[in-house]
Amino acid sequence: MARTRQEQRRRRHRRVRKLVMGTADRPRLAVFRSNRHIYVQAVDDIAGRTLASASTVEPDQRANATGTVDAAKAVGQLIGARLKEAGVSAAVFDRGGFQYHGRIAAVADGARAAGLEF
Repeated sequence: MARTRQEQRRRRHRRVRKLVMGTADRPRLAVFRSNRHIYVQAVDDIAGRTLASASTVEPDQRANATGTVDAAKAVGQLIGARLKEAGVSAAVFDRGGFQYHGRIAAVADGARAAGLEF
């Protein structure tokens, strides 16, 4: 039974989400990668709300190339800075069913560079 790539990714993401849970003190850093952009949001699963978000769609990020590892690292640094501003110093990383490689790993590295702990 052949599954599409999207279905396979959703299955992997569900498998990851069974284990990963975000709280107000330690939110879940959810990452989504498309061909052109990368989106990150810090989610408090208990309250069901987003604490902070960042993406390459934002006007100040769109000036540069948006689908590169450098852009992903910049988004990671941006979300890390926004969470530090909100008083959050630690998070759990949710790779969203994507392989921890390339742009996904760059987001994590950027957030760590901004002082966020995983």
